[in-house]
Amino acid sequence: MLRLAMTKTATQRTALAAGIAKVLKGLLCPLDVTLLCVRRYVAYSLNLRDLEKVMAERAIGVDHSTAHRWVIKLVPLFEKTFCIHKRPVGKI
Repeated sequence: MLRLAMTKTATQRTALAAGIAKVLKGLLCPLDVTLLCVRRYVAYSLNLRDLEKVMAERAIGVDHSTAHRWVIKLVPLFEKTFCIHKRPVGKI
């Protein structure tokens, strides 16, 4: 039983929106690093130089201009995709 539960949680979601998958395919850096940088930039409203320092503390060398290019490419696509799945607030 425990083994079955572990296999269910270990599987990753592989289906992405077509536009996002196309853009992510062309990135040279690992996907987890790219998404981590973009998420921290958006969620914590860091400037790009601070983001570069935070990633350097985690032994990930990312230039601020590279992170800026990722943000310019990915944030509009994520926003468009997430708005489709957004639910209305306050309805019962």
